[in-house]
Amino acid sequence: MGRFLDLTLAGLTSGAVYAAVALALVLIWRSTRIVNFAQGGMLMITTFLGYTVVSNGGSYWLALAVAIAAGLVLGVVVERVLIRPVAKRPPLDAVVVTFGLLVGLQGIAGMVFGGTPQSYPPAFSIAGFQAGGRQILFSPNDLWIVLVVLAVMVVLAVVFRRTSAGLRMRATAFAPEVARLLGVRVGRMLTVGWALAAVVGAIAGVLIAPSTFVSPTAFDAVLVFGFTAAVIGGLDSPPGAVVGGLALGLVLSFVSGYLGPDIVTLGALVVLIVVLMVRPHGLFGAGARRRV
Repeated sequence: MGRFLDLTLAGLTSGAVYAAVALALVLIWRSTRIVNFAQGGMLMITTFLGYTVVSNGGSYWLALAVAIAAGLVLGVVVERVLIRPVAKRPPLDAVVVTFGLLVGLQGIAGMVFGGTPQSYPPAFSIAGFQAGGRQILFSPNDLWIVLVVLAVMVVLAVVFRRTSAGLRMRATAFAPEVARLLGVRVGRMLTVGWALAAVVGAIAGVLIAPSTFVSPTAFDAVLVFGFTAAVIGGLDSPPGAVVGGLALGLVLSFVSGYLGPDIVTLGALVVLIVVLMVRPHGLFGAGARRRV
């Protein structure tokens, strides 16, 4: 029973990180109908900037603020400079651009920060809680990760459903020509979508950095699992991204704990196939008909 509890809590922690990455992917998909395969590279760069602050004597909180600000700027620049010129071309062009951006960001990080993995300090203690005379493998830092991701989800839900800006972003994603006729500045809304996604990605990078080493390719697996979680939950659904991330984290934790870490990737593939066989649009994904 104790092992099951430890694996469950570990799965919730890792699943929260996958959920944050999935949220970033869903935000861009909702606003531009593009799957951003450069998301891992973008959050890697912002995490490296946060690491630079910490390594020069800055606090974790200052590093988090710098990473968020850098993500905001990076999202705006990427959308304006790289994505907007190919927005009216075939969708495959934008996918190729994001792949190229990923390779470019990893190359730049290698030249600027080096290829040696670097450790990142946690926000809180990583020592597990004590309960019932035993130590639970769930630390204050793990609790922080879960709470932050849930808070981000709530904020995004409020923005999309309760604000005029969120309504304009949804209209831009699903009916851009109609949105233009109604006076919505579609280009600005697309930029906002990329900026929000980059900010969420930056938060995810800082959250997961203490549990791994920061390097140019350290977040590739996180991107893969985050994308899997987004597809499982439904690319149109921010709540689905969170549910998909948490569910995937739990499944992979149990697979790793009971069957071995070598088949974790296979476990993710099996979950993805099963979900898509039952729900082709994901657990919370919309079908062909959408309402703004």
